[in-house]
Amino acid sequence: MNAKLPAKLDPSQVVCIIDSREQNALNLEPLTSVTSTLPTGDYSIRGLEHVVAIERKSLDDLVGCVGRDRERFEREVQRLLAYPVRILVVESSWEAIESHEPINPQWRGKVTREAVLGSLMGWQAAGLSVHMAGDHQRAGKHVARLLYHVANRRYRELRALTGGES
Repeated sequence: MNAKLPAKLDPSQVVCIIDSREQNALNLEPLTSVTSTLPTGDYSIRGLEHVVAIERKSLDDLVGCVGRDRERFEREVQRLLAYPVRILVVESSWEAIESHEPINPQWRGKVTREAVLGSLMGWQAAGLSVHMAGDHQRAGKHVARLLYHVANRRYRELRALTGGES
């Protein structure tokens, strides 16, 4: 006889993958994290790498993706769109972007707030979910919750298919 699966997935059972190229990795506690190379995105879940891809951007990175790195990031967006769960998590808020002046020295080149806002809206219209997390610490909590919910949903689907047995 097969053992019954618990009704809920324990967060410690979720193994998150942090891409080896990620420069400033998020704290995903209470989930377990490992470093490996992902084909797309910065974060995923072991065993669900083909299902979920999360890309993280600081505000400075995002501005670069709208400006000088636009073509490269557009290719990244196209790869993300192939995933059932695809999310861009930005370490900023809508208000912070809206308040930036084009002459602000933190903004590279001639990227305007309108260009950043327009790009975010365009990516959303194409099907990429955009989550504004506020800052790096909140982004970690946000990504951990997102990954847990994806893993738990898949776990519940498996449990339903097997009648609660492993």
